[in-house]
Amino acid sequence: TKMLQVAATSLGVPLARVRVAPTRTDKVPNTSPTAASSGADLNGQAARAAARTIKERLTEFWAEAAGVDPASILFAAGRVHYAGGSLTFVELVQRAYLARVSLSATGFYRTPKIHYDRAAGRGRPFFYFATGAAVSEVLVDTLTGEYHVSRVDIVHDAGRSLNPALDLGQVEGGFIQGMGWLTTEELRWNAEGRLLTTGAATYKIPVAADTPPIFNVKLLENQPNEEATIFHSKAVGEPPLMLAISVWSALRDAISSLAHYRISPALDTPATPERVFWALRDLEKQLREVRDAEVS
Repeated sequence: TKMLQVAATSLGVPLARVRVAPTRTDKVPNTSPTAASSGADLNGQAARAAARTIKERLTEFWAEAAGVDPASILFAAGRVHYAGGSLTFVELVQRAYLARVSLSATGFYRTPKIHYDRAAGRGRPFFYFATGAAVSEVLVDTLTGEYHVSRVDIVHDAGRSLNPALDLGQVEGGFIQGMGWLTTEELRWNAEGRLLTTGAATYKIPVAADTPPIFNVKLLENQPNEEATIFHSKAVGEPPLMLAISVWSALRDAISSLAHYRISPALDTPATPERVFWALRDLEKQLREVRDAEVS
């Protein structure tokens, strides 16, 4: 969807005029995988570069054909405006085709400014940083260790978002995935080293019912990326996952509150109800030891 938007905006045509084809190595031989949420950054810049190349060819062609200044030609809303008139984008493309103008282009983009010396441990491995803040509220049953995430509030930095609706969904999904990683997705092996948690019956990923009943997510406003990314946006696929650390922190705080925050409980991840239960029992033990020491 974001690539459709980039191409449509670059060519000044409606979104419905653009379609995305599956990528293959016979189309782009040296494409990179979309790891580290780099899909929109890399492909967006490449798509815009290709679209600009075609647009420049069309502009040059029509400036000569219509006898107008290239600077006066404007592509907008599916039409091409120029000094003295206008025509549809489709009409211009048809005329350019008959005039044997190349109507295809390949765009390529590589992230600038990044470098890293592994031996020296110095460099700039990242083009920019995305930040976010999350506050989670949990309700813990101190008898059984069962808990519920009752409320989450998030503000996340997506720069000048390419698509706020999609990016909000990415933040929500990334957070829930991170919540599963830190609270339910436990790996267990038997004595022979064989993994036991191999399916949905044993490996517990979060489901829709685990979504907090109050789940407020906002994108940071009026903060475009300072670096020259695609329309000054920021990657927003994987970064929100880390915001789920707030759930684990809230569980630790809830346990610690029983000791008036005088004891920092040990709570390993994933913080399953079982581990919360044992953290509660360990806290009670430490409290008894503190009281006995004070009495003696």
